[in-house]
Amino acid sequence: MKIAFFTETFLPKVDGIVTRLTKTIPHLVEAEDEVMVFCPEGAPTNYMGAKVVGVPAMPLPLYPELKLGLPGAAVSEALENFQPDLIHVVNPAVLGLGGIWLAKTNGIPLIASYHTHLPKYLEHYGMGMLEPLLWELLKAAHNQASLNLCTSSAMVNELSEKGIQHTALWQRGVDTEIFRPNLRSNAMRSRLLGQHTDEGSLLIYVGRLSAEKQIERIKPVLEALPQTRLALVGDGPNRQQLEKVFQDTPTTFIGYLGGEELASAYASGDAFLFPSSTETLGLVLLEAMAAGCPVVGANKGGIPDIITDGINGCLYEPDGPDDGSASLIQATNNILGNDLERQNMRNAAREEAERWGWPKATNQLRNYYQQVLTEWSTSNAA
Repeated sequence: MKIAFFTETFLPKVDGIVTRLTKTIPHLVEAEDEVMVFCPEGAPTNYMGAKVVGVPAMPLPLYPELKLGLPGAAVSEALENFQPDLIHVVNPAVLGLGGIWLAKTNGIPLIASYHTHLPKYLEHYGMGMLEPLLWELLKAAHNQASLNLCTSSAMVNELSEKGIQHTALWQRGVDTEIFRPNLRSNAMRSRLLGQHTDEGSLLIYVGRLSAEKQIERIKPVLEALPQTRLALVGDGPNRQQLEKVFQDTPTTFIGYLGGEELASAYASGDAFLFPSSTETLGLVLLEAMAAGCPVVGANKGGIPDIITDGINGCLYEPDGPDDGSASLIQATNNILGNDLERQNMRNAAREEAERWGWPKATNQLRNYYQQVLTEWSTSNAA
């Protein structure tokens, strides 16, 4: 097959969408598929056998890490020369809408996938009143596709309820060879602790430092459990504000880590806290679990697909009193309070992660592609 991806985010950006794409592309190429990626400029021109076409893009004012690009004549020409069998639009916004238009005008089968819960982000940027309008725009875009893939069963249900048609689950994946428990190290733990003493439990967070991640919800945990320390791994538009929020707490801002360093960071923590209630999936949770780190996540969105409460991690109720502070504190304490239970959770977390390799997820995706191409051929023949 010849597959053209249109994505609003790609390398060098670091997020769950980029992780999924960079793990999927090599397996598509290995299966002898030809892949072309259209993305905001700044990415390498080739990635793991796929050709990458950069599109001039401007940073989004409220979220400068996200760049919006509108495809021009060069994109149309590259697409025409490539002659894809299908177009896969990832999280359509501006560049993705161009991909939808090109698919429709050129008679190319179209698949879309939903990764970022943008309507729920709006309230964290003071624009909650625009949520109904955004849903209408998303519905208009996604309903152009023959198939709309979601990364959790909760998102399949929610998008269907909002009027988005032809939804299906694109299963999760994680690299269990990179993320593994035996990378736990005293040297990495010391780095995560920074200037703080190792007298209690080390909590870690990995991901963007942005408003919708609700990272400030971890502060009451540090106050309620005074022997805990926190390491925030990542960067983003909210870093300066978070530095003020956590300035009187035993918190270390690490910045971005990648590869084996990131895997070691996960493995060296005692619990991974992910307070966000806006996640369609939360791939970082799976990475933490693969590294044998018990996780705490919100009982909302795609996270309950990953966490079995009390078995491989703990869920908290994000809509409870005080933004779920009491529930988050209790869930964290449930993990930290008993060494034997925490070790059992570490083992169960690793076992869960081992079920979800990227080859299996990519095989499922290729089956979806074949299904759409078969139905397209049948309908056109008729």
